[in-house]
Amino acid sequence: MPDRIDRRSFLARGALGAAGVAAAGTGAGSLLAACSSGTGTGNPGAAKPTGSRDGITSASPKKGGSLTFGVEAEEQGFDPATGRFDETGVLYARTVFDPLTIIAQDGSVQPYLAKSVTPNPDYSVWTIGVRPGVKFHDGTTCDAAAIAGSIEHFLTGELGITLTPSLKKVGGITVTDPNTVTITLIQPWVPFPTYLTGGIGGQGGYIVAPSMIADKNGGSNPVGTGPFVFDQWVPNDHFTSKRNPNYWMAGLPHLDEITYKPIVDADSRSSALKAGTIDIMHIDVPEVILQYRDDASYGYVDDSQHVVGEPDMNFVMLNLSMAPMDNLKVRQAMAMAVDSKQYSKIVDKGVNAPTNQPFVAGSPYYATDSGYPAYSPSGAKTLVQEVARETGKPVSFTLASTTSASSVQAAQFLQQQFQAAGMQVSLQQIQQADEINEALAGKFQALEWRQFAAVDPDLNYLWWSPTEIFGTINPNFAQNKDPEMETLLQRGRQSTDPTVRAKAYQQIAQRLNKDLPYIWNDRATWAIVANSTVQNFNNPLTPAGGKAYGMIVGTIWTPQIWLNT
Repeated sequence: MPDRIDRRSFLARGALGAAGVAAAGTGAGSLLAACSSGTGTGNPGAAKPTGSRDGITSASPKKGGSLTFGVEAEEQGFDPATGRFDETGVLYARTVFDPLTIIAQDGSVQPYLAKSVTPNPDYSVWTIGVRPGVKFHDGTTCDAAAIAGSIEHFLTGELGITLTPSLKKVGGITVTDPNTVTITLIQPWVPFPTYLTGGIGGQGGYIVAPSMIADKNGGSNPVGTGPFVFDQWVPNDHFTSKRNPNYWMAGLPHLDEITYKPIVDADSRSSALKAGTIDIMHIDVPEVILQYRDDASYGYVDDSQHVVGEPDMNFVMLNLSMAPMDNLKVRQAMAMAVDSKQYSKIVDKGVNAPTNQPFVAGSPYYATDSGYPAYSPSGAKTLVQEVARETGKPVSFTLASTTSASSVQAAQFLQQQFQAAGMQVSLQQIQQADEINEALAGKFQALEWRQFAAVDPDLNYLWWSPTEIFGTINPNFAQNKDPEMETLLQRGRQSTDPTVRAKAYQQIAQRLNKDLPYIWNDRATWAIVANSTVQNFNNPLTPAGGKAYGMIVGTIWTPQIWLNT
């Protein structure tokens, strides 16, 4: 499986949980009308954790203790406006900051740091109510001015493009009164609150203190309202924060201290857990997942059974602006050449289910007839020969991957499949830190990639819209210019009818499979594994006391965790 080849240096990512999710509510009474979410089946053979093993307990928590969390990467900083958060970044951010909203267990968007988030009748104006009495770690008040200033600060960074195109240019963010922030848009935007959850595409939802914004080194010295207060960061070694004694959620957090320890190599991370060097870890490498899935001595939860929105997908991303990927026949041949079932079995050890679109069965967005070309080596070979005759040269390209062992194995498998159809394929390994820049600049022909996990598919607007192709920097990495995509994306963004939204995204899946900017392999599976002392790691609550959604693509919440020592 490609290892962390994703948008890590562009947008925050999310994760998937162990509990089923129903469709989100609609209508004026809900925070987010038509934010549908589905319960999808990934690997039907996956073990279902039972009892306390799934990170959910009703036992009385114990106060105190220090937790060490093994993470897969290090971050460049903590400022949501400039930090390039991935799964690790989301974990860091949730520790020292609070997002304005949270995903509830039923898939709806609920207030978190915000007291309320409500739309006007046509969803073109959103009003954020301020939760009273909340203080930043520096003792200053988190009022409407601070929230507005934090969002405006976010817009100054490279990730601001997730919000700025839809904001009113003048007066888009206003402090209506000390307890109210008003967001005025240029069009209806029904799933807007999902952009405030601090997960996938939601970095703007993290509220940072004015003092952090004013600090030229603020990216290394985070100041938020979160459950833990920043203590120390030694890049590539550890990030430590201590309990916030004045946290606004009564009785939380339970831990005295939490430390994140980057361990890039998955096997080394697993060894650290077994040795007791770390207490808990996230993992997306099938070989390691299989070591723990049936081992009852560890706490364990994965996202193979249930999905809110859509999971991460493993695929080959193609640059449609560059030869030979600008030739549809080449892309069709590549799709026909890859046996996704064999990919799942050989590369991902059967842990990850094959896919032919960005959505999984059971999701309302899943297209039963996706239109993706069926596996056909002979058909692929015929198309390759046609292209060679028409262009006077063989189909030849470079497939890039990162340097991890799992990525190289995946690349070699794909190379064999493509070459069996008559294509000439050279492999290139590049550092993870460089791959996102290659994608943004369009300096690739084909890349192993992992992307698209989103609690609502609108969060992938940036990656799919033909309006997001700028020339030197392209959030639409594949540079797919299909104008129909924009029509469907806007329909999904502006409709309050869950049926209309679902149909729009089903059609998006079909349009993607007509243009073929992506050669689908399988969906990714994430797991959280913890030693037996770590309790309640998958059981977050909303401020109102309701159940929030647990693990989403390798990220969890920290306030409710406690240690049984």
